[in-house]
Amino acid sequence: ISAAELERQKGRSILDILNTTGGLELSGSRGRPGEIIGVFARGGRGRQVVILVDGVRVTDPSSFAQEYDLRLLNRSDIASIEIIKGAASTLYGANAATAVISITTKKAAEKPIAGFFQSQIGTQQPSNRQHYNISSIQNQATVSGSLKRWFYRLSFSHDFGNGLSSVAGENPEVDPNSLIGAMVTTGYRLGSGSEVSLYAETRKLKTAYDEGFGLVDAPYEYRSDQKRIGTSGKLGYKKGSLNFNAALSFYDSENFSAFPNRFDGENLAVDLFNKLVVDERLHTVIGLNYLREEAALEPEAAYTLVDPYLNVVYTAKSGLNINTGLRLNTHSEYGNNWVYALNPSYVMQMGEYDLKLLASYATAYITPSLAQLFGQFGANPGLEPENDRTIEGGMELSKGSTIRASLVYFNRREENFVFFDNEKFTYNNARNTINASGFEIEAFWKPSANIIVQGNYTYIDRSGDNAIRIPKHKFNSAISFKPSETWDLRLDYSFTGTRTDTDFNTFEDVELEAFGLVGLMVSKDLPGKNASVYMRSDNLFNTDYIEVIGFTTRGRNIALGLQLRL
Repeated sequence: ISAAELERQKGRSILDILNTTGGLELSGSRGRPGEIIGVFARGGRGRQVVILVDGVRVTDPSSFAQEYDLRLLNRSDIASIEIIKGAASTLYGANAATAVISITTKKAAEKPIAGFFQSQIGTQQPSNRQHYNISSIQNQATVSGSLKRWFYRLSFSHDFGNGLSSVAGENPEVDPNSLIGAMVTTGYRLGSGSEVSLYAETRKLKTAYDEGFGLVDAPYEYRSDQKRIGTSGKLGYKKGSLNFNAALSFYDSENFSAFPNRFDGENLAVDLFNKLVVDERLHTVIGLNYLREEAALEPEAAYTLVDPYLNVVYTAKSGLNINTGLRLNTHSEYGNNWVYALNPSYVMQMGEYDLKLLASYATAYITPSLAQLFGQFGANPGLEPENDRTIEGGMELSKGSTIRASLVYFNRREENFVFFDNEKFTYNNARNTINASGFEIEAFWKPSANIIVQGNYTYIDRSGDNAIRIPKHKFNSAISFKPSETWDLRLDYSFTGTRTDTDFNTFEDVELEAFGLVGLMVSKDLPGKNASVYMRSDNLFNTDYIEVIGFTTRGRNIALGLQLRL
């Protein structure tokens, strides 16, 4: 998801953009901003997805599944997003079983001072109450620049919404949400591709919510305060570079409800790796990753992971490419675990087109969370890691930067997965095996400089459990059109097929109907092209649908925004 693609989707949240990526389903992203998000990649669960920010893993060790809270992402700081699907534990460590979402933040401007400001107002309304009151305000401001070899960047953002209820109903109480973020970065360029930087950031989330089991209005509130300080650097030399990333993160969350509680945690992530170009056909990455997770449980709990890893890429003159990797996971609680990956591909020319045939076999592991090992509710210190195996095969046809089409089949098996029920509590389920298989089709076509057509289709078949909230069929498409130098238009359509969800009033699984949503974005550059205005409408035809049983979904909404560059 490039910077150009993010620009074509002005006014859209990062969660909505991720949800239109092939193979991903973000449950809760179509509801009230501030709701809990479930990330399902290729039929997997959230704990099987790793989130990286500038190469550093981000997790919340105080949460039950130790997942990163995607509600804390700040779009104003994001330059691009890379999504690596499939088992990727050899390069990215524990829990990278179904996908890695790697976020790159924006860099400092090359001139001494530059500014970017964006303000957006809009509605927050369900399909059955179209009042068009302004109930959403977003503001972002960034100042950055370079002074000889020094560079700096400061950003601030605030999102506020007060138009939707958490649970659906005829006249429910509105539940406000607020997110404040700030980030400061400074660094020094050493020359010859070498540099070092320091950064600090904070995120403060405050959101009201309702009773999930009874599906009734409740005066509940959740607050989360995240702070992170980090450093990164690169020392370039003739045939490669030595790189390091490190970050210390603090999480403080509090839940005000009928069962109030507080969650505190911190983690330290360090990644040191060397990229070596042996020759033009042989590239290597060798590294060491350190991760310490700590949570304020009773008693306080922590574990460490120390992982050496190696990745080798060989490109033959014939068009054969081999990418292979190996990693040793050393966990303070359960010992050593090896993972490996083999990814051969073959590229051939067919006239103006390149045809790439690809395959892969990879293993991954999912470590139990601190709460699952040492928490108060059904914890089990004897838990073992879950194991994943993924097989892929497919092809990609491309023609320069104008045409790309791909078809990929995947087959994934989960074994020894950690399970929780009211009788045995937390345990490894060695009896059942989860199987998820399917295929993804992606297409990109740029027939002219002013038109881009793109789309993706995903089919997923998951067996071994009830596979709630995972659609078998999902389709996303978009047409971007630039009728003149100053106008931009984009039309989106997304289809989500039938899937099951659990009704917590009866504890029975219910099949939810398929639905399709249409979105429209219109943007206009103002004279000088240093400013632009835009209008966005999601769910243009005000479709009424259910994403999660009993919870609100967004109807037709309108957003108006202004961007200013200095």
